[in-house]
Amino acid sequence: MRTGGASTSSLDSSSTTQWKYDVFLSFRGIDTRRSFTDHLYAALKRKGIFTFRDNEELERGNYISAELLKAIEESRFAIVIFSINYAFSTWCFDELAKIVKCMKETGLTVLPIFYDVDPCDVRKQIGTFEQAFNEHAKRFKENTEKIETWRAALREVGSLSGWHLQDRHESEFIQVIVELILHKLHLKFSINTNSFTYKQKKESITKNLVGINFLVDELITSYLRLQGNNVYMIGICGMGGLGKTTLARVVYDMCSNHFEGSSFIANVREAYEKNGLLPLQKQLLGQILKERNIDIWDVYEGVNMIKNMLCQKKVLLVLDDVNQLDQLENLVGKHDWFGSGSWIIITTRDKHLLVEHGVDEDKIYSPNTLEDQDALQLFCSKAFKKEQPKEGFLNISYSVVKNYAKGLPLALVVLGSFLAGRTIDVWISALKSFKKIPKKEIVDILKVSYDGLEEMIKEIFLDIACFFNGEEKYRVMEILENCGFDAGIGISVLMDKSLLTVESGKIWMHDLLQDMGREIIRQESPKEPGMRSRLWLHEDLLHVLTNNTATKAIQAINLKGAGVQNYEAFPKALSKMYNLRLLKIGGVHIPNGLDYLSNNLRYVNWHDYPPKCLPFSFQLEKLVGRTLWDSQIEYLWEGIKVITSFNCFSIIYYFSL
Repeated sequence: MRTGGASTSSLDSSSTTQWKYDVFLSFRGIDTRRSFTDHLYAALKRKGIFTFRDNEELERGNYISAELLKAIEESRFAIVIFSINYAFSTWCFDELAKIVKCMKETGLTVLPIFYDVDPCDVRKQIGTFEQAFNEHAKRFKENTEKIETWRAALREVGSLSGWHLQDRHESEFIQVIVELILHKLHLKFSINTNSFTYKQKKESITKNLVGINFLVDELITSYLRLQGNNVYMIGICGMGGLGKTTLARVVYDMCSNHFEGSSFIANVREAYEKNGLLPLQKQLLGQILKERNIDIWDVYEGVNMIKNMLCQKKVLLVLDDVNQLDQLENLVGKHDWFGSGSWIIITTRDKHLLVEHGVDEDKIYSPNTLEDQDALQLFCSKAFKKEQPKEGFLNISYSVVKNYAKGLPLALVVLGSFLAGRTIDVWISALKSFKKIPKKEIVDILKVSYDGLEEMIKEIFLDIACFFNGEEKYRVMEILENCGFDAGIGISVLMDKSLLTVESGKIWMHDLLQDMGREIIRQESPKEPGMRSRLWLHEDLLHVLTNNTATKAIQAINLKGAGVQNYEAFPKALSKMYNLRLLKIGGVHIPNGLDYLSNNLRYVNWHDYPPKCLPFSFQLEKLVGRTLWDSQIEYLWEGIKVITSFNCFSIIYYFSL
């Protein structure tokens, strides 16, 4: 039940007020600290609402602390929880008097909650409130002015619009309160993006991201609104390495608490190519609905679930690096899939894809490369760990920024990391090397960082670029270790060199860096895939099988069988791959079985392994990783085989799957 008239003066308050807190909680500790107030505080915190709660268990003397008075002054909202013993606390009354003063002077919005007390008792100051004032009158008989100030404050706040708990469930009651606070914060946020709180939050998120603040402001003020009934579907479009994902991530981190649910789906293209649409639909629903176990049998069912379960919810959804229309059609379909006020943000390299999906051209944002000053600052932050070049490096730094990086953030980070700590002579030598590479070919510029790696770390980089981008870190490290590499130090060095990152337990390599690594492999033999060290494309394996061009150069194969047609040629091709150390493949049916596997194999992952046994000639001494899911294997070998350095129990564990 709502009571009284609303106090909304803070909506018109000056934007120059330096708010530090969204909400100040005033309450009597002995009544609600470990129950209602604690639950309300937790609910506000979960929604990203910055709330001040006095953590002192006992009052510290007769006078309210300066810290609490300042916290009230720096808050947008004050929630006053009137409980049975509230009025017996002089501390609470001093808070209340300050709250009323700020309501009139700074535009503080005050929201009372009547917790197990009747609103009439508060306004008329009867019942326990009358008893409390009788005690205060005896205690402060020499200071009747203080008593009258408290009485006036109690009458004023007790008459404001608020909530009466009565017999309602506390969880539902708290949800209503939090939603109102969020709604009012949305209004403030959308009215003035130049406010102190907006700037403060943005700066905390973008602290180490050079040149991003202008892009964030431009995107939000020109393309998005937090208030209104429209569903905003926008695109962030541009070349790889431009910072599209970073921009979307910053907006997401700043604004996600203004929505009922949110989901950031990174690297849609990669995830789609590996596992299809179903896991993406599950992730979208799971994150927004906060459900871990989302059961979807097929993509069509997933579409219906998204439409039916989210059409009434105000959501923030980011699809990062989309490259096919069916990804959009089956994840974010039409505007009416989502509730009023939702934001759908799509990052892609393909502008036509957005237009084809129905994103208005005036809702497609194309960020520019960094201006020279921002580009120099970003480069210097990596090369010198500060915003300006070291003495003697100014001209050469400008040359790197203007002539080679061309304002592209990824190139600035990689080049700066590569040159960090090196002498001017090394810089000059590096610039001479850069001149041999076409300026428009950013992939070749990035390769300079690769060329400085030790040989083992180069191999790790190439394996990740060809096979493991976006995979779980622990799993990638296990496979690389199985292949004889020191994965721990290797991945650490690659992270130091800004050649990959680890986020949410997964290894990520930017598209440009991945393209660079794959181009390095292609250049091993531009015309003949059978002479390259790694194969990951179906068409390349098909070429090798069709033309019988497999060689001992092939070290690793990682792909699914779909698209490979000449299955009968596969055993013959394998017989020529003497140095094959990693084999990850699936769905390849081989009518006549296998008669050879490389004795250098360190890791095998063969889904639906077709033969009934392993080739008799296959030696297990070097094999340390294995998965033969859904295999047809019935026994290890035909005949008797002597094993000199392998654990028989491991064989059973490896192959009886």
